[in-house]
Amino acid sequence: MRSAADSVDEYLSEVPEARKVALETVRKEILRNLPTGYEEVINWGMITYQVPLATYSDTYNGKPLMYAALASQKNHMALYLTGIYMDEQAKRDFEAKYLATGKKYDVGKSCVRFRKLDDLPLPLIGEVIAAYSVDDFVN
Repeated sequence: MRSAADSVDEYLSEVPEARKVALETVRKEILRNLPTGYEEVINWGMITYQVPLATYSDTYNGKPLMYAALASQKNHMALYLTGIYMDEQAKRDFEAKYLATGKKYDVGKSCVRFRKLDDLPLPLIGEVIAAYSVDDFVN
C-alpha cells in the first residue's frame, strides 16, 4: 500500500497502531546501523533509505538509488534490502543466517515480509544495513 505521506512522522502516524511499534523498532535498528551518506525520506510511498542524488545522480530513471525501505503493506510489513539482491553471495549468506535464527523466513523477490516484530532477527537486519557504504553500494 503506497502512502501519500510527505514525512516519516506522517507515514508512521497513518500506520495502524498494531504495526507502529514494530515499524518504529525496525526503523531504529536501521538508523543505528545505516552507514553515513544515506538519507531517510519518503519515496515510492514508503520509508526509504537512499543515496541522495547530490551524491550520485547518474541513475537510469533519474531517481535516487534505494538502499533499503520499510513499509506497511496490506497483509504484512516489508523490509526491502537492495544490498542482498545485488550480490548473490550476500543473498545466500543472509538466507543462511536468517534460517539459523529459527525465525520464519518469508522473502519475496525484493523484500523480507513480516507480520510481527518477532518474525525479524533484528541483529541480522542491522548487520545487512551496515554492510555497504554509499561508495560500495554505488559501485
